[in-house]
Amino acid sequence: MLIDFDKSGGLVPAVAQDADTGEVLMLAWMNREAFDETVRTGRAVYFSRSRNRLWRKGEESGNVQEVKGVFVDCDADTVLLKVKQVGGAACHEGYPSCFFRELAGGELKVVGERVFDPKQVYKK
Repeated sequence: MLIDFDKSGGLVPAVAQDADTGEVLMLAWMNREAFDETVRTGRAVYFSRSRNRLWRKGEESGNVQEVKGVFVDCDADTVLLKVKQVGGAACHEGYPSCFFRELAGGELKVVGERVFDPKQVYKK
């Protein structure tokens, strides 16, 4: 077994990292089905806890992640995906990285630059 999904209740954290720059883009969750599809297709697939279903990254926004490498930690319960972020934004709020806010002086400050307006992309 590559990943110990049973140890963690069926979901494991999955970190997406830019394959070229090393920037951490996002943290999501994977179940066995998401992991298997990611490996099979070469495109990042996660499990959405809020929607309780598979989330094929970019299925609505077009900002897909092409997987360049899959790494598993020493405990076999965390996945690191090295990806090429197509479309420029990993974050559903339109930023290249979900980590676009920095704690400075006791306040969170936006330090990233938005790539797209989520109101225009997610029209639900």
